[in-house]
Amino acid sequence: MAREPALSASKPGRLRGRRLGRDAVAGFINAVVSVPDGLASAALAGVNPVYGLYTSIAAPITGSALVSTQLMQIATTSASALAAGQAITTYPAQQQSQAMFLLVVLTGLFLGLFALLRLGRLVRFVSHAVMTGFISGVAAVLVLDQLAPLVGVTPHGSNEVAQFVDLVAHWAQFDFATAATGVLAIILAVGLGRTRLAPIASLVALVVPSLLVIWLASDSVRRVRDVAEIPPGLPLPALPDLALLSPQLAFAAFAIAVVIAIQAAGISQVFDNPDGSRPDASRDMLAQGAANVAAGLMSGIPAGGSVGQTALNVRVGACSRWSGIFGGVWMLAIVLLVPSLVSQVPMAVLAALMIVSGISALDVAEVRSIWRTGRTARWSILVTFAATLVLSIPTAVGVGVALSIILNLASAASDVAVRALTRRGDGRIEEGAPPARLPSDAVTVLDVYGSLFFAGARTLEDQLPRPEGSSQPVVVLRLRGRTKLGATLLEVLDRYAEDLADSGGRLYLSGVAPDVAAELRRTGKLDLDGVVHVAPSDEVIGASTSAAVQDARAWLGRNAKRSSV
Repeated sequence: MAREPALSASKPGRLRGRRLGRDAVAGFINAVVSVPDGLASAALAGVNPVYGLYTSIAAPITGSALVSTQLMQIATTSASALAAGQAITTYPAQQQSQAMFLLVVLTGLFLGLFALLRLGRLVRFVSHAVMTGFISGVAAVLVLDQLAPLVGVTPHGSNEVAQFVDLVAHWAQFDFATAATGVLAIILAVGLGRTRLAPIASLVALVVPSLLVIWLASDSVRRVRDVAEIPPGLPLPALPDLALLSPQLAFAAFAIAVVIAIQAAGISQVFDNPDGSRPDASRDMLAQGAANVAAGLMSGIPAGGSVGQTALNVRVGACSRWSGIFGGVWMLAIVLLVPSLVSQVPMAVLAALMIVSGISALDVAEVRSIWRTGRTARWSILVTFAATLVLSIPTAVGVGVALSIILNLASAASDVAVRALTRRGDGRIEEGAPPARLPSDAVTVLDVYGSLFFAGARTLEDQLPRPEGSSQPVVVLRLRGRTKLGATLLEVLDRYAEDLADSGGRLYLSGVAPDVAAELRRTGKLDLDGVVHVAPSDEVIGASTSAAVQDARAWLGRNAKRSSV
């Protein structure tokens, strides 16, 4: 994204005012788009649709003031809404709204905790294949979940897949007027989305079918007013009912916070800041945490960084974080001035908008690319997608996070390679496969690729050439670039040094950084200056290894002279 030019020294006030004007316009467009998105997300979560509008007031104003990714739009998202709706289904109907507000505040507190612990850097450990599988699964669940209100039928089943099967089995019960209203909304949203009217396609898809239902006075088409009453004005800030707190609700809040954090991290990698500053994932977590706490206190649903609305914000010319703040202010004006219009929106239209959103979130090309990457990526995306379809979203998030951890550990353990280094006649260094058994009275230089923590150290042990049957084998193991060794690697090196000692040999560790040398001395694990010798790192690449080789050859030479005598 192109950055804004620096302010002119002669007219800074005029340029600043121009940018604020562009932010105000962008904010208005964001607010208009947030009306259908907010209503649909709240309906998806199973609560009063107006709660989505309350979120679109509190979350962007609070979050945009703190976020480091300056053009990020903090709004309702289908993934968090769907997860929140699943989390409150265990509560009685009269308690679900209060449970939702408590869930949103807890989500904000978890995000704040993530920020304080500086966990933004850990987001990179979530596999792209796992995240793509989760997002694709959420999109599929979203589409399946909204087919019922689209056709005016209430299916039965333990999950969305079972409900879809039940829905198809009772196709004769579909309400024609409801289905026609929803299909019209889909046609308008998709058709206008491919034209210059794309920024307001959702709004047109919301207004036109709603007016048509009002004009035809179709009683069979359920509207927002038939589901929940739209109160005038704004609710007063209120603390949630802590008596509704349960381990399941807390776990759901944690899972939703993880989803929000990961999605926002992806946004910060795509959209540059206009002033050239670097985004901070942990600070973005803090901003989204504050946004959710504010939304929960104002009777809202979960909110997070929205890819679609952020892209729209950039496309319509936003210049700074003020576009998000203006968006919340504009939404406040809409809620205060035209609340009665919200009650007339058909539920089928909201379902249609969520279906379009779900389909647009399915990136078939990306899924195909990941599928072709290899077996590991294929299993990652398949397992996460299946878990999202048949399990609750919080549980699916847990499966995805656990799968990412397992894949990281498996990759670290398997992606270890030992190579032998030899100097050619022209002075260049040649890399090749190490010998299965170490040669006698010779120096073998080994280089290691990959992580040597935990299972990686065990993999190294399996690949090291064996000294058994050799006489006075010497190994120089390069450790350049290693900042820590760890207990497992020290144990592996100690056993290998003992095996070398049993054959009358030695182990040299070259390129050892000062901190690593201190770690070796401090632990006392290895027989330093006995069987094991340390060659400190040098600014010149290869100097430390060369010094170790020279010392080893000198030692072999002295032993050879003593043997001959």
